[in-house]
Amino acid sequence: MNEITISNRAFERIAEIRREKNIPEDAFLKVGVVSGGCSGLTYNLDFATDVTPGDQDQVFEKEGMKVLVDMRSYLYLAGTQLDYTDGLDGQGFHFNNPNASRTCSCGESFSI
Repeated sequence: MNEITISNRAFERIAEIRREKNIPEDAFLKVGVVSGGCSGLTYNLDFATDVTPGDQDQVFEKEGMKVLVDMRSYLYLAGTQLDYTDGLDGQGFHFNNPNASRTCSCGESFSI
């Protein structure tokens, strides 16, 4: 199975955001893909507390953090690593997606 993984830096930043915004520890991190951006598809991150995963949803876990991906998004994201950087090249979450054939210069959208 091609899991969606979270780097240690991204994990730490997500945990920090949870604390800052008082998001419950049992909330899912929802990772998805939506239409948009200059390359056609855009990544989406959100938290959800009232989600019951469906039969087709994929759920991954890292050190107690549950990551929920709907099946449509999973088809685009299989094998992707979520990372976080705070360097001079830009601060924020970055998706290292082996399925993307093209990305825009800002890294927020991609195409397959």
